[in-house]
Amino acid sequence: MVAFFAGVMNSVAGGGSFLSFPALVFAGVPAISANATNNTAMWVGQLGSARGYREELAEHHGLLGSVVGVSVVGSLIGACLLLVTPPTLFERLIPWLLLFATSVFALSPLLNRPSDAPPRHAPWQLAVQFAVATYGGYFGAGIGILMLAVLAFSGLPSFNAQNAIKNALTVSINGVAVIPFVIARVIDWRFAIPMAVLALLGGYFGARFFRRVPQHVSRAVVVAIGAVMTLVFFIKSF
Repeated sequence: MVAFFAGVMNSVAGGGSFLSFPALVFAGVPAISANATNNTAMWVGQLGSARGYREELAEHHGLLGSVVGVSVVGSLIGACLLLVTPPTLFERLIPWLLLFATSVFALSPLLNRPSDAPPRHAPWQLAVQFAVATYGGYFGAGIGILMLAVLAFSGLPSFNAQNAIKNALTVSINGVAVIPFVIARVIDWRFAIPMAVLALLGGYFGARFFRRVPQHVSRAVVVAIGAVMTLVFFIKSF
């Protein structure tokens, strides 16, 4: 059931890996294999989340082209780095990244002035998305909140639209990262397959639920999850 609730969390804010990854380690799966196994299962879960926001995704699919491209390249680089380097440096950076992203997302309604211009991604957003995707392929904890912070400045008309794009990008990031993990044979399929099924259900039903929740409530849930994730990782790291 951990994978189901991880899928629900990923559908709205991300952070599901904070549940599913430790569960794999607790079950005795080595860290690198646990990371690869978790990435594979959560990728399937994000397919469900993307499907759950299908109306918003269909309306704004034109925004995906360039940003998916940089996400794919970044994720592939990050996944390859995971296979040859220890995750120590990234683990030390996680709480600071989460603190920054949660703060930006919480303040984005004040920082981002309403505009009649069509939604678009500025060059700086593409650069940041590349960095987020590289981190996502490498480890990935909290990439949902990082991407929501960036997407808050794309001029999308609603939080649901931001979430739809975020979920589609997560599908591309985690999906590409699966490829080198399969080649390196580090995925533990005994756990990956049942977790993927549960995450798929959690992702879909979580998305269908949260897209009907008032958006100020959904935003508050995201900020709360981001704050808790930040605190947990600060305690863990320091």
